[in-house]
Parts: sequence; structure tokens; C-alpha cells
Amino acid sequence: MKTFLLGAAVGYVLGTKAGRARYDQIVRTYRKVADHPMVQGAAGVARAKVGEKVGNKVPFLRQQGHDGHRAGETTMTQA
Repeated sequence: MKTFLLGAAVGYVLGTKAGRARYDQIVRTYRKVADHPMVQGAAGVARAKVGEKVGNKVPFLRQQGHDGHRAGETTMTQA
């Protein structure tokens, strides 16, 4: 049911004829929800659980460090 609602919302945003103002309102609402600390916490828990199941098989699930590189990645420096 949640997947259907998410698909309907995405379809509405992409196909809306309500104009730019409505689109901007939807985007602001999405960002407000997505940036909410409880949503971020739930996403982190979900990401951790998926990471436990698949391990390092899916590289985009690894956390990024403060330097912008993923954990375990090395960078080459020029001499």
C-alpha cells in the first residue's frame, strides 16, 4: 500500500498540470519530511539492517566519511 501511495505521489508530481507553484509546494513538503530527524533515523536503521543482510556486496550502502569518501576507500594523492 505504501509503495502504491509513493508511486501515486511521484506520478502526480511528474504529471501534474497544477503548475509550478503546486510542484514547488510538493517539493518543499517532501524535503521537510525527508529532512525530519525521525525520518533520517528510520532511514539509518533501515540502511543498517540492509547492510547487515548484504554486507559489502552493495557498495552504495557503505557510509561516507567526513572527507566525502566511503569507508574503506583510499584516495591517490599526487606527488
